[in-house]
Amino acid sequence: MHAKIRKIEIEAKQRVLDLFSGMYRSRFKGNGVEVEDLREYQPGDEMRSISWTRSAQMGRPFVKTFREERDLNVILLVDVSASELFGSHFELKRERIAELGALLAFSAIYNHDQVGLILFSSQIEKYIPPKRGSRHGVRLIHELLTFEPKERGTNIAQPLRLLNTVLQKRCIAFFISDFLATGYDKEFLLAARKNDLIALRIFDPAEEKLPFRGLLKLRDLETGECCLVDSTEDTDKAFSERQHAFVAQFKKLVGTSGGELIELSTKGAYLPILRAFFKARKRRG
Repeated sequence: MHAKIRKIEIEAKQRVLDLFSGMYRSRFKGNGVEVEDLREYQPGDEMRSISWTRSAQMGRPFVKTFREERDLNVILLVDVSASELFGSHFELKRERIAELGALLAFSAIYNHDQVGLILFSSQIEKYIPPKRGSRHGVRLIHELLTFEPKERGTNIAQPLRLLNTVLQKRCIAFFISDFLATGYDKEFLLAARKNDLIALRIFDPAEEKLPFRGLLKLRDLETGECCLVDSTEDTDKAFSERQHAFVAQFKKLVGTSGGELIELSTKGAYLPILRAFFKARKRRG
């Protein structure tokens, strides 16, 4: 296990250097700023930077200058429920989640930010407060790879409540899950309003349709319950429509919240998708 952790650490470092150098900081660092000083208005200054109180006192316009926060918090909210043990292609959803978590953790560490971890199932399984440093990063990778949850179910509202109450400072929150749950809209909206919330939806293509026609035995990984399904063209169509509607509802929630969404499959490479996402954020920023 130590060798695997070391391998992921080295790969994460190389990917950060090759793909994300300059992208992470340029977009994320601009989110947290504090007032550093006041000076007289100059042509070209933004109207939103004007200090109306000082301007009224001095009888001429003054603007606020800002300093970037040096202690930016990055929080990884990671789903370790039993549904992440599904995979029909190259790897399980949980394995892809661990790789993503490692990459994001070291991206934060190399930018000298503090990174924390929330592991959850139907309960909060583990919370590691934000810290910086490569040793801390190795600890997070170890937890992502080896942690065994006590529960098998999913409660997405729980980690969002922790994020909204325990962490007073605004943070960048990467929420990594398959989001196969309901009943968390209120907490999601609040978290996105308070923080820079990025949802990474991990899915397997086999979850979008039934595997073949005929009598199927299906098992719920979280509850262990089994059922028999007679897969026909009609049942396959109904299943696919239900899955697409579920995903569409989640996308609508993310859009309404003002958060952002990255969708990553267990099939194929995910680095080009991440790179395109960070580039787009950099342009928007």
